[in-house]
Amino acid sequence: MQQPLPKIFPPVFALLFAAAMWAVANGFPIVELIPDPWNRFGYIVMAIAISIDLWSLGLFLRAKTTFHPLRLHETSSLVTGGMYRVTRNPMYLGLLLLLTGWAILLGELLPWMLLPIFVWLLNTQQIQHEERILEEKFGGQYLQYKERVRRWI
Repeated sequence: MQQPLPKIFPPVFALLFAAAMWAVANGFPIVELIPDPWNRFGYIVMAIAISIDLWSLGLFLRAKTTFHPLRLHETSSLVTGGMYRVTRNPMYLGLLLLLTGWAILLGELLPWMLLPIFVWLLNTQQIQHEERILEEKFGGQYLQYKERVRRWI
């Protein structure tokens, strides 16, 4: 029996993690890893993340297919160009980089501990479901793409 698709939009999921990262950084300040002004480097990482997400979104819009991960049944074409030549999930990579930039800005140790949990949950609760649907929809074309391109980087 196949598991149902997730019901949480991944950017909302990332926002929840950002809030949790802020809460642990402020509630349990154990070790300051990146002091001010060096923590401002996080803004650069976040800008790169937003650029990756916008570029990836633009590729979906240009292909005239859905980018919404909770509406995969509306997918009409497989996007494999641009950032999709390097990673199968550039938008999720962008979310991870956004959270990484946020962790840099926060400067504390504990927010970093949440990043692997974010990746694990995204892999198990979102990406695996998406890949199953894309395999069903695009068959061998998607399987060949999976062989050529790694999930993250």
